[in-house]
Amino acid sequence: MPIARINDHDMYYEVLGKGDPVLCMGGWGTFCHDNHHHLARGLTDRYQVIIFDYRGIGDSSDDLSVPSSISLHADDAIGLLNHLGLRNVHLVGLVGMGACVAQEMAIRRPDLARSMLNTGAWCEVDPFLRDQLEMFREIHRDAGFFAFQKVVTLLSFTPEYYIENRDKLLGPQGGWKELNGRYTAHSRLVDACIGFESRSRLHQVSCPTLVIHAALDVVTSPRTTLPIERSIPGAIGETWDDLAHVVAGKAQKIRFCHRLFEWLGSH
Repeated sequence: MPIARINDHDMYYEVLGKGDPVLCMGGWGTFCHDNHHHLARGLTDRYQVIIFDYRGIGDSSDDLSVPSSISLHADDAIGLLNHLGLRNVHLVGLVGMGACVAQEMAIRRPDLARSMLNTGAWCEVDPFLRDQLEMFREIHRDAGFFAFQKVVTLLSFTPEYYIENRDKLLGPQGGWKELNGRYTAHSRLVDACIGFESRSRLHQVSCPTLVIHAALDVVTSPRTTLPIERSIPGAIGETWDDLAHVVAGKAQKIRFCHRLFEWLGSH
């Protein structure tokens, strides 16, 4: 079980495949353990893929006396790359928090960032996003995990995909399962997300950056992702008219894989 002492906590991580290094970070969950199928198909066949459990999630420990922030999680990820002796790494931040961590890393450690991809992201929290994030926390606290799971799932997928896949999206093995029984860990992740601001610093990002805007996303819509593109010098943005918060369904996943491999291959 690969656990390293990173930034004063026990950090679970996995390194899959061989090739140029790619650090993949998602939202309130993990790509580790039995979640490898959520990675872009074929990614580990072409690249060395680094994934890890956020503090308090999976097999990573947490220190509740340390305030939770995106900066803290960025320090963890930077510490892991240092531990592995890696530089010039592709930063792939998907579906929320992971994109924010990638931004923070690219700002603070340009030597680590070979390229960056963001989806489902933000660079500052407006009242609409703040109240959504607080709502998720309050529902988890007051109504329990499965009520939270249903709400966040309804807001993260298109109606068509939800209707067709409802049984596998909900329940103990459904989405955001890593938060089940871990309200405190979830609350601390929400704290990190709400406290994040990078818009005033994104001009410092020097690596090639691609931002995908999800037109159907009701959590992190182009309202929150366009400012990222506009604030990073030379960033490329593209809007997917059929994309909600999560890339889902065979056609979307294939299209995302093609775009991801095209992006990584060009840098």
